[in-house]
Amino acid sequence: MKKPQQAPVSEFQGMRVAFVSTRIAGKDGVSLEIEKWATVFERLGIECYYIAGECDRPAERTAIIEQAHFSHPEIIEITRQAFADAGGRPVPLTEQIYAQARSIRDGLNQALKRFAIDAVIAENALTIPMNIPLGVALVWSLEELALGCIAHHHDFYWERERYLDSVVDDLLHYAFPPALSRIQHVVINQMAAEEFSRRTGLYCRIVPNVMDFAHPPESTPEGSRALRSQLGMAEGDWLILQPTRVVARKGIEHSVELVRRLQHHGAKLVISHASGDEGNAYANFLGLFSGVMGVSMVFADHWLRDERGIGEDGTRYFTLGDFYQQADLVAYPSEYEGFGNAFLEAVYYRKPILCKRYAVFRTDIEPCGFRVVSFDDFITRDTVRSVEEMLSAPDLPEIVEHNYRTAQRYFSYEVLEEELRPMLRRAFIGVETR
Repeated sequence: MKKPQQAPVSEFQGMRVAFVSTRIAGKDGVSLEIEKWATVFERLGIECYYIAGECDRPAERTAIIEQAHFSHPEIIEITRQAFADAGGRPVPLTEQIYAQARSIRDGLNQALKRFAIDAVIAENALTIPMNIPLGVALVWSLEELALGCIAHHHDFYWERERYLDSVVDDLLHYAFPPALSRIQHVVINQMAAEEFSRRTGLYCRIVPNVMDFAHPPESTPEGSRALRSQLGMAEGDWLILQPTRVVARKGIEHSVELVRRLQHHGAKLVISHASGDEGNAYANFLGLFSGVMGVSMVFADHWLRDERGIGEDGTRYFTLGDFYQQADLVAYPSEYEGFGNAFLEAVYYRKPILCKRYAVFRTDIEPCGFRVVSFDDFITRDTVRSVEEMLSAPDLPEIVEHNYRTAQRYFSYEVLEEELRPMLRRAFIGVETR
């Protein structure tokens, strides 16, 4: 009798990496991508640890450094002064930045040694200066401990208007991002790669956001069907889902206009996420705008949970997957995105998509050959007609299946693994001798 073959031992078996970020918690884009990268690392036999100002990962693999959080009072004050309209940097600000950096550096070094870390994954911590001392401290730690690093960049300071005027240009050049031979740089789209290299003269690798397309979602569970009832929708009404936060760059007014023109189908617009930390002005505008337009719109973030359940008052709570499962169309009319997680999620749940042709969509997603309804500047009669034709098309199952297979080819965990392997080999060079 033949012995069962054992799975080959990974070349990375037993290695340890630490994700370092200001926050690793919740459903923001950075935290979601950390979870995906960690899944791929663990498949390769790599142990994952987490160092941040806030973290919801396993406690035994987590180190909390309070000043690493962008919302720490002293960090908020540093950021305010650093990007104030001022002619020069006050000496006390310089001293405060370096004092906090030393404190964070000490915490980083202690955690990296305690966890016996072999390489660091810097998640946006060397990208956008929401926490300047953290970036400076991380550079110090990498040099002092001679650790390899993969710096995963999601959005740079030069992409955000609020960071364009500063009194910390020297520190931005020093750490956001740093030019160190032990750091490999990863960006998430082609435009970011071109601008990164133009500004820094450094090489970077493009690694797009991904989904686990090898494992499709479960078929529509009975519990999720109650969502339509809770929304007050009749049989045959169209649920138009915009699975984004309520911020201006998400272009929700385009979805309002679409639903206005689809009212004869009983269309209702559902926004799944809250405003976050960017205020309620845009949400208030949308409430007034949708009222004037006579559009039925629901901000459903108060029903969104990680797990489905029923509250003490009888209110049902649903997962993001439930919202996708019950949608007839996913609207994604963003003006700007670093990549487009919601687009991939809609494909993952095999839903038809209306998408604005934002810049990264045109350069990194559209050329892959997805079949969606897209528009450039605003919703037109042709846009509405195309949506109606797609939703009533006999071959709609073939369309969404085509999109799924396309995403599986270009944006899967397997693609991510192949991209990460050579970078990991380089990041772990010299581990045996430390």
